[in-house]
Amino acid sequence: MAQSASEPLKYAMQNIENLKKDIEKIKKRNKTVETDKAWEVSWTRRFFILVFTYLSIGIYLRVVQIERPWINAIIPALAFLLSTLTLPYIKKIWTKKYANN
Repeated sequence: MAQSASEPLKYAMQNIENLKKDIEKIKKRNKTVETDKAWEVSWTRRFFILVFTYLSIGIYLRVVQIERPWINAIIPALAFLLSTLTLPYIKKIWTKKYANN
């Protein structure tokens, strides 16, 4: 059976459509990755980490009957926040030293 002249063209067009769909999937994935990265360094995230850490530690200290639990919960919450602020810088140094070998 002879193949018509339009068959290769039809096949090429299907491949182009598949490539377009693949590109759109990649663009959507990249957008999600960019949004996740932005969230990781956002002040909104850091604020909620601070609040949740403070509340968690405060509740725990209250349950175990530590004197002035809400005052005593401030330092661990701030320390945790500080760690979220310094980790990007530590990562940058680590990456320069180890990841580029």
